[in-house]
Amino acid sequence: MKTSDFYYDLPENLIAQVPTEDRLASRLLVLDKKTGKIIDGHFPDIKKFLRKGDVLVINNTRVIPARLLGVRSDTQSPVELLLLKRIDENHWETLARPGKKVREGKRMTFIPGELEAECEQVLESGNRIIRFEFKGVWEEVLDKAGTIPLPPYIHEKLDDPERYQTVYSKDSGSAAAPTAGLHFTKELLAELKDMGVEIAELTLHVGLGTFRPVKAETIEDHEMHSEWYDFPKEASDIIRKARSEGRRIVSVGTTSTRTLEAVASADPEMMPASGYTNIFIYPGYEFKCVNSLITNFHLPESTLIMLVSALAGRENVLNAYKHAVEEKYRFFSFGDAMFITDMEN
Repeated sequence: MKTSDFYYDLPENLIAQVPTEDRLASRLLVLDKKTGKIIDGHFPDIKKFLRKGDVLVINNTRVIPARLLGVRSDTQSPVELLLLKRIDENHWETLARPGKKVREGKRMTFIPGELEAECEQVLESGNRIIRFEFKGVWEEVLDKAGTIPLPPYIHEKLDDPERYQTVYSKDSGSAAAPTAGLHFTKELLAELKDMGVEIAELTLHVGLGTFRPVKAETIEDHEMHSEWYDFPKEASDIIRKARSEGRRIVSVGTTSTRTLEAVASADPEMMPASGYTNIFIYPGYEFKCVNSLITNFHLPESTLIMLVSALAGRENVLNAYKHAVEEKYRFFSFGDAMFITDMEN
């Protein structure tokens, strides 16, 4: 299957640059994955499409201030690091800019006397292994030195960094937000619980690889990035019981979906598990756990639109995206939402 099969035209003015003033103000496009039928609405309408017994699966990861701006210690010229993956207490795999200047042995300063670093290894991918030297608690130092890295297609300043966090975020470790969850408020989640919707929490720390374009001509040749996940006992118990009773598993976002499907692929019983996954879901994949998906609108030719197409069918998805463009929905991280489901079941 060709990467170009997942291209669509998107006017730049439809890329949302800032979040809506109210999380619930986003629009909602409901897509029947069987028939391709489309219903337009607003996000609070999700209550009409969820029902008692559904399990809503959320990713409780929290975005860290992973963008560090500093200087090279020898020349005082600017340097930027993006934290990708924590290796141990002092070491991170990072992206470095300008990469040619961050060679092995080069030292950097971010907060003099409080946060300094040295490049220990340049990987084949071009990423760097950086050893950090810091005083105090790492999380506190990072909060002081770093900023939240926004996606490359967002050019406006984010006035309130909490708007790039879900209201249920708590487990720090992501370089990007699980953006489908940005539409929920605590009040809406409480209403869903009162309706009898169960909520299961898992964790997948989102890496910047989620924004990496698919450069391979055929999607089967694309090498997927890996991300760390935790599927705890509480979520396992809820989901295993629901599946045994034939109830719907409704995933919030592609990150929750990838976690659930990675666990189910490795263990049909879906017992508690944690580790790294690089599962790549594209059309032809048979879903083992997820029935329905709440998600945002994704970039053309991205692994995320491929995942959505695996669930709802490429033609249905591209038709829904065409409709969304015509109706001027807002796209990408701060944009509007889709609910992909089988309306008859």
